[in-house]
Amino acid sequence: MSDAAQPSAAEVRAAAEAVKAALDRHLDAVERRSGQDDPAVYAAFDELAAAAEVYDELLYETYDEVTPFEIPGSDHLPAYQGPEEPNALSVLIRRDYAVADPQRLLHQAQRVADLDPDTVDDAARAPGENGAAVVGTSVYAALGVLFGEFEPDEIASRHKEFGLEEGDSTLWVAAADDPSEPGEWLSEPFEDIDPQQVVCRFDVSSVFDEELDEEEDVRGGADRGR
Repeated sequence: MSDAAQPSAAEVRAAAEAVKAALDRHLDAVERRSGQDDPAVYAAFDELAAAAEVYDELLYETYDEVTPFEIPGSDHLPAYQGPEEPNALSVLIRRDYAVADPQRLLHQAQRVADLDPDTVDDAARAPGENGAAVVGTSVYAALGVLFGEFEPDEIASRHKEFGLEEGDSTLWVAAADDPSEPGEWLSEPFEDIDPQQVVCRFDVSSVFDEELDEEEDVRGGADRGR
């Protein structure tokens, strides 16, 4: 960017004042909120996010400096449109793993099968193979044994012990007016969740660490430039 195109110090100062004003309006909206889904709070949040983004860009362009915070984009989830007083909820969890150590996975599954041969059921058998031998040779069978024996939360806490490496994970909490009928959604458990009924979500991903590292690199570059 040429010197003529760079924003002035006065523009950066004005953007900072706009952030301060947006902060005040956001706090005022939160203090006066009429409910969990108050549109005034959403509007104030969006205004604060926009003001902070403008300030951050001008600050970097003018001074090669960054802010120490990041406001998440408002498009992460649409505005909540679910019931104000939910009578039911659905918790959706997805956890990804990589099979980092197949031999460890097979060994742990074999230990389970040795203690309880009934754990090697049809779900854990490869086509045309017998139970005990399959566990010693088939990752497919080993996964069936371990996930049949242990709760998902226990596998999550002991994943390294089972030769697994964590990938991305997400948890969604969705509200509903009424509980589902037994067996109603079992054939397609993740198909009918409306994002506008998601109360909150929690994401874990290495990409967040990478973004933090990049931010630290930018910060380091700005410091070295002083």
